Amino acid sequence: MADLTINRLRSGGVITNLYCSAACKHCLYASSPKWDKGYIDASMASKVITKIKELGCHSVHIGGGEPLLNIDGMLQFLQIANQQNLMVEYIETNSSWYKNAAQAVAILDQLRELRVDTLLISMSPFHNEYVPFYKVKGLIAACERSGMAVFPWIRDFFGDINSFDDKQTHSLTAYCAKFGTDYVQKIPGRFPLNLRGRALLTYKDFHAQIPIEQVLEDNSTGCSGLANTSHFHIDLFGNYIPGLCSGLSISVDDLGKALDDQEYLFLHTLYNRGVPGLLEIAQEQYAFVPDAQYVSKCHLCFEIRSHLVLAQKVVAKDLNPVEYYQYV
Repeated sequence: MADLTINRLRSGGVITNLYCSAACKHCLYASSPKWDKGYIDASMASKVITKIKELGCHSVHIGGGEPLLNIDGMLQFLQIANQQNLMVEYIETNSSWYKNAAQAVAILDQLRELRVDTLLISMSPFHNEYVPFYKVKGLIAACERSGMAVFPWIRDFFGDINSFDDKQTHSLTAYCAKFGTDYVQKIPGRFPLNLRGRALLTYKDFHAQIPIEQVLEDNSTGCSGLANTSHFHIDLFGNYIPGLCSGLSISVDDLGKALDDQEYLFLHTLYNRGVPGLLEIAQEQYAFVPDAQYVSKCHLCFEIRSHLVLAQKVVAKDLNPVEYYQYV
């Protein structure tokens, strides 16, 4: 079997925290207020940055959770990034921390002093379930005052969101009532969603169910995408997320070398044998009973891994963080 080795990183980001003011129904990493408020500490930040640079990547974005809920933690991370000459391309934010123009400008000025010149500001019906739109508009205005560039993600939803009272949050049900019952179903046509994490659970009922036999036949080879580093993420615990497959993990200490096939049994199996191999292990060793139909190989993979972690209490280096499976 082939070894899985992550020996070069191309472009990606650091997840400084998974605690969030929102629990968006499309969130890849199942961020929410349920998570511990922990933030990447100085030691882990230095270790992660060192590894990222060792493997050939010299700039990252920062995401969460909501990374600007802990300003001191963010400033510490940026100071370490500057010391180690790692460029921060942008910080992702949902604007929930915004209180008023003066407070926001003061924070933005601190970020700019540490060489951050762009915020990716989330703008979608998913976020509007938790964040009133006046905060988004207020933060954009504060960015203009401070000289911070704005990357609105995504601007196409501005009109839809702004048609509601911007002092309130609004449910997806309200969007469907206003714009049509298929509004949520049509969002992926406007918003590039990774149908994993919560997005998988939100959208699985909109997709045709495929007999498990067909899922296995159509995906009988290994998941080569686990080796893709064109857009990587590393979280605050030092977990590298292979192929952006949330809930799978590689310790940052093990990047740059062939992974041990026993320490990383489930990941090694997926990489070489795909979801049929993972299913075989789960059935033979962990009492997994599959459903008759799934919407995709990712759906089946997620259900198997959830069973391993939640029902069988499996502790494994490649199935982290455990809270992901609890909060998705």
